[in-house]
Amino acid sequence: MPEGHTLHRLAGELTEAFGGRVVASSSPQGRFDAGAARLDGRVLLEATARGKHVLVAFEGLADQVHVHLGLFGGWQLGPGDTAVRGQVRWRLQTEDRVADLRGPTACALLGPPEVDALLARLGPDPLVPGTDPEPAWLRIAGSRTSIAALLMDQSVVAGVGNVYRAEVLFRHGVDPTTPGRELSRTTWDALWDDLVVLMREGVRTGRIDTVRPEHEPGAMGRPARRDDHGGEVYVYRRDGRPCLVCGSSVQKATVAARNLFWCPTCQRGR
Repeated sequence: MPEGHTLHRLAGELTEAFGGRVVASSSPQGRFDAGAARLDGRVLLEATARGKHVLVAFEGLADQVHVHLGLFGGWQLGPGDTAVRGQVRWRLQTEDRVADLRGPTACALLGPPEVDALLARLGPDPLVPGTDPEPAWLRIAGSRTSIAALLMDQSVVAGVGNVYRAEVLFRHGVDPTTPGRELSRTTWDALWDDLVVLMREGVRTGRIDTVRPEHEPGAMGRPARRDDHGGEVYVYRRDGRPCLVCGSSVQKATVAARNLFWCPTCQRGR
């Protein structure tokens, strides 16, 4: 499932391509016919992201399109004459640009009360400027649940996924099994501030890089990482390999229904 930086980057690309322009809206697959028809010929105002959700607003319409990609969804942007290929749930098109949405978990028009309810269910998003992380801290500080599980709970922190949770915990030496209530406020503040920096860089580059300069391939004389997710990381998908910092074997376990990766030597702190 894409992490929050991917959705924020996508929202920016959609706004850049279609913002302020009249768009043709259709549902070649037919599963979003009525909603797409209401949008056809309208001006797209902007696309915004919150956590792993994208909302698309149109001129003269209070409703917004809510898109959640889930595990299998994806957007593809291309030239305006791109032919429809495969099962396209929603197509946005101008004379020079096309955006095709395939396989999302959700693609629906939501009214203002529904949008408000959706946003109210989400925790603070590190990628929304000026966001107050205090609500997340209050949830964490009162919880017996592990910090590894809490970081994946979108009602606690919105947008953090499997890669960022593993990497930010490693970068701050936090044992992923630490109950939220045993985490210090100083450590939480450092985790949040680091997520803001790392995820903003992810929006800028389109990849997840978490390795400090002294541990990059050139500095260590090691091969660059080769992985579909791209980017240089410390522990994500490196189970059984030596930790880049201490040499211990990186471990893997299932936490919150996803694989968690950590270094048992570097991550002893609570």
